[in-house]
Amino acid sequence: MDIDLWEIENEIIKGGFSPLCGVDEAGRGPLAGPVCAAAVILPQGFLPEGLNDSKKLSAKRREALFDIICENALSFSVAFADVEEIESLNILGATYLAMNRAIEGLKISPKLCLIDGNRSTGIKHKNRCITGGDGKSASIAAASILAKVSRDRLMISYDETYPEYGFSQHKGYGTAMHYKALREHGPCPIHRPSFLKKGLHGEDS
Repeated sequence: MDIDLWEIENEIIKGGFSPLCGVDEAGRGPLAGPVCAAAVILPQGFLPEGLNDSKKLSAKRREALFDIICENALSFSVAFADVEEIESLNILGATYLAMNRAIEGLKISPKLCLIDGNRSTGIKHKNRCITGGDGKSASIAAASILAKVSRDRLMISYDETYPEYGFSQHKGYGTAMHYKALREHGPCPIHRPSFLKKGLHGEDS
């Protein structure tokens, strides 16, 4: 059965919370690069064909939806927390930082932010968590696409600066190819030191 991606939001809007913004992140797990967050306010009922959790879409479909979302959103914002901030705050703290930056970057102030997941203690704005929200909420699904595409594009650009790691292929995630490059070349400035403590030498031993 198809899920109505506006069902949750329509109920919340009926309760007096409008506009709503969806918030999601990309890049909590990789060994390298920043974490990215996006906040999106969609016109009520706006549902482009194929909108879904970004992880369930092909790169080509994500790219197409990225443009459609940016053209039609009432407001959207994308923000990052860099490797230094990840190391200083830990990945959860850095994720909240990126999310807060994205929310603050909106041109319209939302009455309520819908956060993908089950934790939002670091979010400054009034919010509600929706577990699995990127597959249940149109706004969160849109945010997941903006965050994923924006981060992927940045990692592809890093590939030009650090071509030996293959960032354009694995986007910083811990693939066999990535670990092999790390063992051969060591880490570069965009690697997350705290994420390299496990696994980097384990595959050699």
